[in-house]
Amino acid sequence: MAAQQQKRNMVIVGGGIIGCTTAYFLTRHPKFDPAQHTITLLEASSIAAGASGKAGGLLALWAYPECLVPLSYRLHRELAHEHNGAERWGYRQVGCGTIGAVVKNADLKARGHGTSASTTSDLQEPDDTTAAAPNAKLPIQAADEKVSKEWEKLPKQDVAATSLLSKSVLPPDLDWVDASLVRSWDVMGRRGETETAQAHPFHFTNAMADLAAAKGVDIRLGAKVTSITSSTPSNGRVDTVEYRDRNNNDEKNNITEVTDVILTAGPWTGNILPRSKIEGLRAHSVVYEAEVSPYAVFTDIELPSDWTPEHRRVKGQKRKHRGHVDPEIYARPFGEVYACGEPDKTIPLPETADQVQCDEDQCNDLISYIATVSPILASAPVRAKQACYLPQHVRFGEERGPLIGQTSTPGLWIAAGHTCWGIQNGPATGLLMSELIFDGQAKSADIDKLDPKKFRV
Repeated sequence: MAAQQQKRNMVIVGGGIIGCTTAYFLTRHPKFDPAQHTITLLEASSIAAGASGKAGGLLALWAYPECLVPLSYRLHRELAHEHNGAERWGYRQVGCGTIGAVVKNADLKARGHGTSASTTSDLQEPDDTTAAAPNAKLPIQAADEKVSKEWEKLPKQDVAATSLLSKSVLPPDLDWVDASLVRSWDVMGRRGETETAQAHPFHFTNAMADLAAAKGVDIRLGAKVTSITSSTPSNGRVDTVEYRDRNNNDEKNNITEVTDVILTAGPWTGNILPRSKIEGLRAHSVVYEAEVSPYAVFTDIELPSDWTPEHRRVKGQKRKHRGHVDPEIYARPFGEVYACGEPDKTIPLPETADQVQCDEDQCNDLISYIATVSPILASAPVRAKQACYLPQHVRFGEERGPLIGQTSTPGLWIAAGHTCWGIQNGPATGLLMSELIFDGQAKSADIDKLDPKKFRV
């Protein structure tokens, strides 16, 4: 006769991809018993309001860390097969590579300078699928553009993946990039691991939340956690979670008799648990309305030194970036193209995801640069201009891998710090967290190097 499961009252803090996949896999674990186990997910704003709703959704075998990637890539495929992911969240295979392009003044002149960058007033009202609506009315942060700078890449390509680029010709169906400007096309990936797929991050995260809720997870939105405490200081085990209900005049609420608290609050994890050293890195992106062939394109674009985008020229400013620029452009399902720019730390992390400020000039820089190499996107409507904060685990100025596991505080768990690869590594993280909690060990992958206790968390 199987041993009876102990009662567990689990609270997940954060409704991004990590929190939602953790909730999903906890309810799918063989030991999960809804009569004995309760799961509450607290989210300060809405599901996928942060980076999980404003990410690109790239899935790649060449991502990092290697201890998570193969498992998570496989789980993405299995989840899509089980839950009709192709239709529900746009799961599909995509081509992926890096272009090297040289744009000259004559090219810009022939295309009317390629500086069409719409203002906020020109945008259509974004629908819920872009996760952009919460930021639509936020103030625009002005940038000091007196000094130009080099483009800063997002931390997406590790050295191993970049060093193993294989030479190829520009694919004939990659017809939304001006082939006459392209000097090189390199297929992205490690040797033997070039396979790349995609999921629409907002739809995928919300699907995981819906599937978890269908199994009994209590999802509370507008619930901003203010403290995690222990009612018995002698053993130090956390057992109480306090939160403010932002949808009800900030009413204070407590969840008591908690057995497990799982921190999956992305960049806000560091606010709740400072010793985690999880911090936020702001990144801007734009979403176009366009139906194009399925490719994720990393770029290296050389622009004329004397060219300035129109939105900066009319303000008497110079171009922000000198030399080359490197925006990333992903064709996405549901008639979208997503593009992201460089990160910055000019604005501190706000209290909640719906308070993130978007610098419109940074988005317009991105639109202008992309317009120089893609006539199709230069003429496409812009559905959203947005920003989010990527969660980084940083120690002594150096980025580390995510933290996944139990902390040194009894009853307190953490799964955060996935930087650019939260969507890619969300399923593996959720599965492994369910194993750690119910089985006492991670069975599906060796994640010892991601153990929070190794970092004294």
